[in-house]
Amino acid sequence: MKPLIFAIGDKKPRIHESAFIAPGAVIAGDVEVHENASVWYACVLRGDENKIVVGKGSNVQDGTIIHVDNPDWGGLPTLIGENVLVGHKCMLHGATVEDGGFVGMNATMLDGSVVRTGGMLAAGAFLSPKKIVPAGEMWAGMPARKFRDLREGEDKMALIGAGHYVEEAARHRAALETP
Repeated sequence: MKPLIFAIGDKKPRIHESAFIAPGAVIAGDVEVHENASVWYACVLRGDENKIVVGKGSNVQDGTIIHVDNPDWGGLPTLIGENVLVGHKCMLHGATVEDGGFVGMNATMLDGSVVRTGGMLAAGAFLSPKKIVPAGEMWAGMPARKFRDLREGEDKMALIGAGHYVEEAARHRAALETP
């Protein structure tokens, strides 16, 4: 099984040659996946109405869905900065995760929401439209709100995780290329 990657009209995916796109992932429309980024098994990135960007060294883990809104209706793209960790089974819609941001497993981010550099959205959290997780804070709950300040070093967890996923992507690529 290969990933399903295709254009929608004139909106074409642009995937760096060093990026890892796992079998079973779907990437459609205006989607950019940068150097050493990874999109894992069963992810859907649908850039049909606006753009999606996955920055250098970032990872979008298994089962995550990323979509956008039509800019004609005031909708926003979904922008994932560099060295971002997006956990398993997340949903991002018209949201932004800045460089080094962390989105925990099964978290949801809606239109205009932001995780700042060094911020963390906890597993299972629901970040309402236009809410912002500041640097140095962990937000959790439904709806998400400040849970606590990050402890020393926690603001670097996404960077550590991103590095790990670059290595994992290389292992998976090699395994898939082995007959």
